[in-house]
Amino acid sequence: MKTETNTLDFARIKYVWVDLDDTIWDFAGNSYLSLATVYKLHKLDRFFSDVDTWRDTYRRHNHELWDLYNQGKVTREYLQRERFLRPLLEAGVNPGEADRMWPVLHTDYLDILGSHSTLIDGARELLGVLREKGYGVGVISNGFQGIQFKKLRSSGLDGWFDHVVLSDEIEVNKPDRRLFDYALQKAGTTATESVIIGDNPSTDISGGALAGWQTIYFNRDNRGPESADADLTVTDLGSLIELFNKNKG
Repeated sequence: MKTETNTLDFARIKYVWVDLDDTIWDFAGNSYLSLATVYKLHKLDRFFSDVDTWRDTYRRHNHELWDLYNQGKVTREYLQRERFLRPLLEAGVNPGEADRMWPVLHTDYLDILGSHSTLIDGARELLGVLREKGYGVGVISNGFQGIQFKKLRSSGLDGWFDHVVLSDEIEVNKPDRRLFDYALQKAGTTATESVIIGDNPSTDISGGALAGWQTIYFNRDNRGPESADADLTVTDLGSLIELFNKNKG
């Protein structure tokens, strides 16, 4: 277990907000499996040499498009279309066929993805400790309502949160502080009482800091870059369980 840059003031915290994907719900692992199922279901070996080529191509375009979406430069509909259309076109699929295929791939991928239930190690235990210690607990995510709620149901977490705040409720994405302010309004709490736990140093950590929140950067296994805006950096959720157990209650 490892913690860094610990300037977190636990005495101020009354409400803990968590990002969903790759903070508590294992998006990377669940998506890896879902993309393989889509590859097999739709016989994408017609266009891609192997499943890893399909996954790598999809994830490259998806990552680029999510960066644009988080900056408010493209719409949700554009992201959802292009992340499937672009890999097909890159693989040489006829544009007409690609245009017919992408909506089916989109629908099937989200259905399959939402049915997976694997969580990040320690996620359920962390939420249990936060509840036991009396914190308010919420989700704040840039994900889309239908699929995010399905993930929570499939993983058995749908009853664990006081509030679930999603960017498409108000068409504003993290790191825009308006989404953080909206979350505070829904929960009836304040920025000085709030902390966000997230894996994205830009949307979660810099966004939270600019909104006046305290921030906990979950840099899972040291995979990501450093964050100058983090009040606390941890590389596993077990570290957070220990800290919250130690600092309140």
